[in-house]
Amino acid sequence: MYPLFEQNWRLFAPNPDSVNRQVLARTAHTASDGSMRVSPWVDLTAADRAAVEHHVFPSHTAQNLLRRAWSSYVETHGTDDVARSERAEMMQKYLRNIAADRVAGHDRGGTFDFIQLRVVTRPVVAPGATAGNHPPTPVENRLLPWWKVTSHGK
Repeated sequence: MYPLFEQNWRLFAPNPDSVNRQVLARTAHTASDGSMRVSPWVDLTAADRAAVEHHVFPSHTAQNLLRRAWSSYVETHGTDDVARSERAEMMQKYLRNIAADRVAGHDRGGTFDFIQLRVVTRPVVAPGATAGNHPPTPVENRLLPWWKVTSHGK
């Protein structure tokens, strides 16, 4: 599956995540009067969790597609969101397309020209720890730049 996904030994010796990531997306559309209309944030991670929860045989794709796309994006872009290789550009397009497809499938009732992602990273709560009603404090709250989309949003 290279260049999208590399082959590795994680299936046999997984390295579990020590953080939880929440990927959110919002869209923007340029109206006929030139004004920009921005949608509210949509929680893409919550939609993935809902697709897996209470399913005896959940889809591996539903569990990992967005998470692995984000991991590959971070590996190729670092913290400055600048693509410095063809692979980095490909991973950016891949992540953008996944997000745009999910938002378009969410049927938001309109078209959009741009999409923006926000990724909130929180530490995993230790087993048996009482987190109460408050989620752990975010370790990172990363806002990506607006990306132009072409064939999405009807």
